[in-house]
Amino acid sequence: MILVYSFEQMNDEQAQEIAAWRYEPPYDFYDMPGDPEDLEVLLAPERRRNYYAAVSGGGGLAGFFCFGSEAQVPGGDYADDSAIDVGLGLRPDLAAKGLGLGFVLAGLEFAEDRFAPSGFRLSIATFNERAIRVYERTGFWRTGTFTSNEGDRFLIMVREG
Repeated sequence: MILVYSFEQMNDEQAQEIAAWRYEPPYDFYDMPGDPEDLEVLLAPERRRNYYAAVSGGGGLAGFFCFGSEAQVPGGDYADDSAIDVGLGLRPDLAAKGLGLGFVLAGLEFAEDRFAPSGFRLSIATFNERAIRVYERTGFWRTGTFTSNEGDRFLIMVREG
């Protein structure tokens, strides 16, 4: 299955839908209620200005991307300040169906057109080998790791624009 995506500024209805998404363990780590700070940003229109809904050709919400300040990635050795930080999520029922590569590439293409960054930077939980493989296939490489205040380990990955 191949989906075509369009991107639009996220609205309240889309934010509420994403807040209700539930992933299967161990990916439930990404459920929004598990991170009150991220949930607060998602649900506050004035704070989610960097969030974009990825809408599939059929018109349904397929996922989201966040670019810039709300997706900031700490640490790492990729010091290019013109790189843009990326956060993203694919709807739970679309995960593990072979859609990740096309989804990530579509979001990065959107960001290249809109922001013209020199590169991209993201962080991913180290247990999420499935996503790490997708990111590597899209040209990201590993630059370092960090541990969150809660003790979770994250991998920092970068890609040229």
